[in-house]
Amino acid sequence: MAGKLFVISGPSGAGKGSIVEKLMAKDDKLYFSISATTRPKRDYETDGREYFFVSREEFLDRIEKGKMLEWAEYAGNYYGTPAGPVDEKLNAGCDVILDVESHGMYSVKALRPDAVTMFVYPPSFAELERRLRKRNTETEERIQSRLKQSRLECAHAQDYDYIIINDDLELAAEEARAIMTAEKCRTAERLHILKEDKTL
Repeated sequence: MAGKLFVISGPSGAGKGSIVEKLMAKDDKLYFSISATTRPKRDYETDGREYFFVSREEFLDRIEKGKMLEWAEYAGNYYGTPAGPVDEKLNAGCDVILDVESHGMYSVKALRPDAVTMFVYPPSFAELERRLRKRNTETEERIQSRLKQSRLECAHAQDYDYIIINDDLELAAEEARAIMTAEKCRTAERLHILKEDKTL
């Protein structure tokens, strides 16, 4: 039986990356989709680990041929989710999770309406700001820019299937896991399995 496609989004600092790490630590059949990009590979990066590094021409060709589930351009470089690896894992029975922003979610949902979407919300914007400042890697201007972008991103939360409020990482990860389990127990999913079993 094919796996299920899950999309997780949320503003920077909400903790979606940490939630995904915890999900994957407890499920060896969960595949985290790796994005493709046209930006140059950095010294510490490996092709196929952080990103699939491709030329601009190849990326545009993939867009034209419908081989990208979603994509966007930032600072002159393209980023997006290749459909091939996702479909390969789904067809092999693995669940796949995508970490994309809301515009990417809309693109994925348009192509794959059966995708299940989860939005990770910070417990408050004051806590979100505290988390961003705790990183100690951003200028004040950059922090304010991220906070502004976070508010814009959170405005799309109502369009997701589920909202997870990450005020406790362990609980948030358990909620995400519960959502994934419940989705696989839907009547349509289970009836498909029962129909395939000729002994019943």
